Amino acid sequence: MKYMRNKENIACFSAEEIRRRIARGGSKTDWKRVNAMPQAEVDRLADRDEGALPEDWDDSIVIGLPHPKRDIHIRLDGDILDWLKAHGRRYQTQIDAVLRAFVQSRQRAERKHSIQGKPQRVRRAG
Repeated sequence: MKYMRNKENIACFSAEEIRRRIARGGSKTDWKRVNAMPQAEVDRLADRDEGALPEDWDDSIVIGLPHPKRDIHIRLDGDILDWLKAHGRRYQTQIDAVLRAFVQSRQRAERKHSIQGKPQRVRRAG
């Protein structure tokens, strides 16, 4: 069984491992009740617990494995690095998330422009 635990104590299991745990009674979830629940009720409870999903939530879905991380050396402005470090231990993950959001935003803009028959290159802001 592949079992990983990160610093936040999040356990990761494959779908097959989860099916085996459920079959042997390793889950405390009332699966009969869950499976009988209408989708509208699932959505209502999710909205109550986590908040409503933004309209474009499905634009961020990635199917498949993420690209492997690569080590690089990067120079950042001190105030930016200080702010990121002050907001959590995983500042490098935060940097990656900010850069990914920027790249995805640009990619959406490039797709939008190419669909409209305009050049694919998007002018840099600022």
